[in-house]
Amino acid sequence: MGQQGIKVASVDVRQLIDMLNAALSEEWLAYYQYWIGARLMEGPMRSEVEPELLLHATQELGHAVLVVDRIIQLGGTPVINPTEWTKLARCTYDEPNDPYIEVILEQNLSGERCAIKRYKEIADFTNGKDHTTHQMAVSILNEEIEHENDIEDWLNDLNRMKDEFKKIRF
Repeated sequence: MGQQGIKVASVDVRQLIDMLNAALSEEWLAYYQYWIGARLMEGPMRSEVEPELLLHATQELGHAVLVVDRIIQLGGTPVINPTEWTKLARCTYDEPNDPYIEVILEQNLSGERCAIKRYKEIADFTNGKDHTTHQMAVSILNEEIEHENDIEDWLNDLNRMKDEFKKIRF
């Protein structure tokens, strides 16, 4: 971090770098979970949901770029070994063993809710102390909330379809 940046940041930088490395690990896991889930997904609405999940994956990758850049600006080293991701991450990676769309969406919803907690913690930790990291965390938080909303909408649509299908008499 630049000299003036160090002067205006009144936060435990080591603790913040640890928090950011955990978030970075979670972003990589989220990216892969979205990407592979979109590729393997089966079931109704697949053709509508798949491109959106791939967009979410791309946005998670963008979050990783922002977090890496901030870690470096703070004088830290981003986690460089993928085997560390699951050790540092609080948000889990769920293997898409069942490719049914509803299962994939539930797995991604769980990840988004965990990410929302992570970025709220970072935003709260840096609020009024490190404006650059705070703004980044709030920006990512807003996108994670948007992802959660998208997934909840798709799950609601799937449930509505199932309810309507039950009403049909053969």
